[in-house]
Amino acid sequence: MAKESAAQRVERIKKEKNGLDVLKDIYVYAVLGEEVHPEDIDRFKWYGLYTQNRNLQAEDDPTLYFMLRIKLESGSMNLEQMREVSALSKEYGRGTADFTTRQDIQLHYIQVKDLPEIFRRLNEVGLSTIFAAGDVPRNVTTCAVSGIDHDELYDVRPIVEKVNDYLRGNKNLSNLPRKYKIGISGCHKHCMGHEIQDLSFTAVPCDCSDKVLFDVSVGGGLASNKQIASHIGFVTPSQILPIVKAVSTIYRDHGLRENRRKARLGHLIDEWGIEKFKEEVIARSKVAIKEEKIMEYTPYAKREHFGIHDSKEKAKSYIGCAINGGHIGSQGLEDLANILEKHGATTIKTTTTQNFVVKDVPTKSAEELAQELKTIGVDAFPSPFKARTLSCTGLNFCKFAISETKDKAISLAEHLEKKFPDFNETVSISVNGCPNSCAHPHVVDIGLLGLKLKNKEGITVPGFELILGGNLEGSKSNFGEKVKIKFLPEEAEGILENIIQKYIASGENDLNKFLKERINDEEFVSSLH
Repeated sequence: MAKESAAQRVERIKKEKNGLDVLKDIYVYAVLGEEVHPEDIDRFKWYGLYTQNRNLQAEDDPTLYFMLRIKLESGSMNLEQMREVSALSKEYGRGTADFTTRQDIQLHYIQVKDLPEIFRRLNEVGLSTIFAAGDVPRNVTTCAVSGIDHDELYDVRPIVEKVNDYLRGNKNLSNLPRKYKIGISGCHKHCMGHEIQDLSFTAVPCDCSDKVLFDVSVGGGLASNKQIASHIGFVTPSQILPIVKAVSTIYRDHGLRENRRKARLGHLIDEWGIEKFKEEVIARSKVAIKEEKIMEYTPYAKREHFGIHDSKEKAKSYIGCAINGGHIGSQGLEDLANILEKHGATTIKTTTTQNFVVKDVPTKSAEELAQELKTIGVDAFPSPFKARTLSCTGLNFCKFAISETKDKAISLAEHLEKKFPDFNETVSISVNGCPNSCAHPHVVDIGLLGLKLKNKEGITVPGFELILGGNLEGSKSNFGEKVKIKFLPEEAEGILENIIQKYIASGENDLNKFLKERINDEEFVSSLH
């Protein structure tokens, strides 16, 4: 009998037992202490669980540890939830806690025996890990200041809630070909990043009236499905849910399952062609998708909400804050909750750049709260380097990672802040630990992509490859290009310093444009390393 391919194995596993049905097995494993069957380990993803790298694990420690991803719908965490996640992290996760690019939060060092208690306590504060991973609809991304920003084009909170109600634990969508990512936003800065979602809805003003329509884009993605989403037209707010249902079931019924690397929604669209796909969406949804002009969108590096802003809520402000590479930790969550409560705020909303917004600060306390946040490393007025430096899970915990990322992201930001204290232009940076794209290295100004290379002694060690010039900007979007520079982690600070220094010396005023124009300049590239 021929050996199963990776795709055949996963499809068999899902057919034999639905991922959602593994919950009872999790409880059995937890109580009996039996070794987890490898096929159930795959199904654990449906509850946000991934086995983690043994890189930081003692050699004599045989424990099977997991990363646990907790879904934050609309990126929202209140004080009770912050404190509970902080407590769970301290008790079971060795103090780990990181925000993700899908507005979730994840812990490490989780053991199966502790999952029943963790799930119980999360449930008590209204949090869940269901569909945080696996071949399912992932967390719906949206704008962190939806409903409170004076300049927003549309308050999408009721729409997002309806979509979440449809997707949440939906057994009819629990066996998709691969992961499936949706974004919905009414943000005037387009912070949701519609260009790299499988399905997205972005509010745009309508020329024909004072109403708002939503740009529908499909098939975007990174890693094996690295392509900018295709615009297929515009719909009204009430038509978003029917489109979500149509696209979701089309993907379920017709998605390509023969090859895991060719199984995303974008691959189905490539197979069918965009017109056939659009026709099927219209047929299933019964929605007449409108044709309008292509819109202009905010450049990626300027999609942010930092600083103190007046809210739509009376006598309230919101504060956009930056942390380093998404790392908050148990103590950071506890300190954050205490500071917010002290100043009368109750909720944060995480962002797709691993940062967060304090949603509901009494205006009279906003300045004082922002100052106190600095004492725990949270900055409402961050440097350009801290503001948009992303990092994936990295070598310490991820089985696929080649290079360490979290500490490197912090080190890079701090180094550049010291070298260029007066630099005030937007810059986006990504530190990604492997050839996949969890930290979006292909859509930032400067991307570091983890790989293996040989050092001066000829020994194979972790390193990075440099990617320059990526940007998301609607139809003007482009992926960054590798520039054939491979380097050791300890060389990263010097290389990024060289890039910024050469840009400043050029006298130009657009870093992304500067980098794109020099990607193929061998003299410039060789001078960086």
